[in-house]
Amino acid sequence: MPFQAIDIRDTAHPIKLIADDWALLSAGTSAHWNTMTISWGGVGKLWRHDVAFVFVRPQRYTYELMQAQDYFTLAFGLPKETLTLCGKLSGRDGEKIAQAGLTTQVEREAVFPAEAELVLVCRKLHAQDLDPAGFIDPHIATHYDGDYHCMFVGEIVQCLRKTA
Repeated sequence: MPFQAIDIRDTAHPIKLIADDWALLSAGTSAHWNTMTISWGGVGKLWRHDVAFVFVRPQRYTYELMQAQDYFTLAFGLPKETLTLCGKLSGRDGEKIAQAGLTTQVEREAVFPAEAELVLVCRKLHAQDLDPAGFIDPHIATHYDGDYHCMFVGEIVQCLRKTA
């Protein structure tokens, strides 16, 4: 199905989209890509850009692809069953994309599942490993066992909504 470019400001509340509805974070190329379910991240304004920021642990297969590519995507509006499956399976161990029933869509240099209802196409601006020395609230450390996330910040270069 075709997608239409829209203004990011015409979408639902980003906290609801990411934290409550979840998203698929995808990176790679049309020939080789991976996706993972996320419920941490955000959308806002930084360095005069509309941005999305996501957090990926280094042991995740998507991390390698995020490091290697200039673009990543956030895809919303997928069934919870698909999101749950993509959160449990590793693309490193098999054909996760096919098992989830997803097909490849490419926009600019970014890949995402064609089954999504809404997609943020992001160009990487920054990547930085989280440093536990910066945790002011000691409770944050309980989310980790020495496997700290890398934060990726991407400029939202396109927001796409599926057309009927």
